[in-house]
Amino acid sequence: MGIDRLGVFVQVRLGSQRLPGKALLPLGDSTVIEQVMAALRPLPADCYALLTDAASAPTLEAPAGRHGYAVQGQAGPADDVLARYKAAAVRFGVGTVVRATGDSPLVSARLAREITAVHRAADADLSHFLGCPLGTGVEVIASRALVEAARLAEDPAEREHISTYLYRHRNRFRVLEPEVPAELAHLDANVSVDTREDYERLLAIYAELYRGVPIEVLDVVSWLRGHPERVVHKHIRY
Repeated sequence: MGIDRLGVFVQVRLGSQRLPGKALLPLGDSTVIEQVMAALRPLPADCYALLTDAASAPTLEAPAGRHGYAVQGQAGPADDVLARYKAAAVRFGVGTVVRATGDSPLVSARLAREITAVHRAADADLSHFLGCPLGTGVEVIASRALVEAARLAEDPAEREHISTYLYRHRNRFRVLEPEVPAELAHLDANVSVDTREDYERLLAIYAELYRGVPIEVLDVVSWLRGHPERVVHKHIRY
């Protein structure tokens, strides 16, 4: 794997239970997953890919192609996302992975760029910002750490949530968790899409802020601060 190569990998599948097919729901002038891909395209990387299961891959080929993303469909257990990421790191030959999710159309290229720089300067294994709204940030993971976690993780939760093993074994891995810049902080907010209510909130945000290009994280935080009645508490599970 190339130590200096960076991959942007977005995990997505279409069989979500709470809101089936949420990645393909209309949002702005495209769909949820296309907004995710467009939001991360300004981040300089050597490759961009959607990581999904075998059943979802054919449907995602067309939208991925429109945004310059490859599609990797995984045979085997759909819940073994850790194996999916490890396989993609090997396939694309990257040393660093930016991990995002297909239910986060407001993911921020600015935050991704800044935390990637911090991560690489420290030669960390796992890095992410604390304090930003859930759905705007990313995790940055060294491919060597993914390979190690994929080899050792046995708990199903550690296979489904790719960074859980790293968080649980901080004695083995260097985990960086800097605070997000103060102007971008909103400790309680969740702007990812998991339920119909989440989707309706995103529709309201896009109706006010979307102008055909990815919405900047500063504008998202300003909207949340101005609409406290619409803020939903985030739930993070490591």
